[in-house]
Amino acid sequence: MITYNDLYEALRKERYAEQLQQLQKGFLEDVSVYFKDKKDFSNKDDGLFSDLATKNKKKLENAMAIFKELLIRRRKKVLNLAFIASETGIAKKDFENMIDFEKDIFESLVRILEKADKDINSSINGVKEVRSTCLVRFIEDIPEFLDLNGNAIGPFEKGEIANLSKEIAEILSKDKRVELIEDE
Repeated sequence: MITYNDLYEALRKERYAEQLQQLQKGFLEDVSVYFKDKKDFSNKDDGLFSDLATKNKKKLENAMAIFKELLIRRRKKVLNLAFIASETGIAKKDFENMIDFEKDIFESLVRILEKADKDINSSINGVKEVRSTCLVRFIEDIPEFLDLNGNAIGPFEKGEIANLSKEIAEILSKDKRVELIEDE
């Protein structure tokens, strides 16, 4: 069960940390239950509890504002991580701290940013570029290895996202070591 103080503490940690902070398992469900309980209590129309209900309603409004700010701060961090991932091809940092919907946002943003880069390159060069990379999520930890040109790649941790050459991505996918996220 989550409390007002838990919400406030999550926001405080998110405000003062550069990295995306870990939230407890089932955080969104717990917040939903908390909001529902507070709304139900506030909607009771007992004369004895009217002062308490008013305080509770104000606490609910504050909790909702805290939750909204928490989500905004987390989205900004996810946006920044997606930008870094699209530029470097590696999206290791903070991925494990993302909530499922944040992971979906992140993956979509990386795809959009990479497509935009591809379109820009095509426009500048006047030629359609053939994409030779693929966005993948690692299913297991993988130590450093050599690519087809003898360059070191990795190491990668389970859950990490990276942009690898199609050939390497296909090999790792066949070995069930990665999950293909994007393949154009």
